[in-house]
Amino acid sequence: MAEGAEWLAAAHPPFARALALCGPPPLRRRGDGFEALVGAIVSQQVSVASARAIAAKLQAADLVSAAQYAEASEEHLRANGLSRQKARYIKALAEAAIDFDALREAPEDEIVATLTAVPGIGRWTAEIYVMFSLGRADTFAPNDLALQEAARLLFDLPERPKEKPMRAMAEAWSPWRTVAAGMLWHYYHHAKSREGIT
Repeated sequence: MAEGAEWLAAAHPPFARALALCGPPPLRRRGDGFEALVGAIVSQQVSVASARAIAAKLQAADLVSAAQYAEASEEHLRANGLSRQKARYIKALAEAAIDFDALREAPEDEIVATLTAVPGIGRWTAEIYVMFSLGRADTFAPNDLALQEAARLLFDLPERPKEKPMRAMAEAWSPWRTVAAGMLWHYYHHAKSREGIT
């Protein structure tokens, strides 16, 4: 992260300002595989506290592996905290039989295509998975609202860039787009905490 942050700061003055203000962003690595994607689905549209509570309930019910989810009834999944929609998404993921070991070495486009073929996994979730679970240095999630707002603030843009212009803007940050995302998130939290918003 530090190497990428220095490169970005040298190439783009706004990143130099962000680095001076906030320091290098933290490394946010997570596990990969089936469990990581279950966590992503569980976290959709709920608070962090709610997602943790649901995850704990699922684990207590011994719902961990793809095989266990594939065998579980929708009623059992719903009884353990999942909405009907999320139960369907996780069963679809379990039944997709994704080779997560092969995915680690696959090109990003192939990873995104494989994951987004599963109901309930959109491009944003797939890109976040590539960034944090697979640790790729040059991935970006241009549809992320916090990244868009941070780019607006840091680059002094007249409005928050939408997905397409954000993706185009991020091309200039290659080969360190994941680090650029980390710096933008870091800057966003700094800016919002100064406004009294956390």
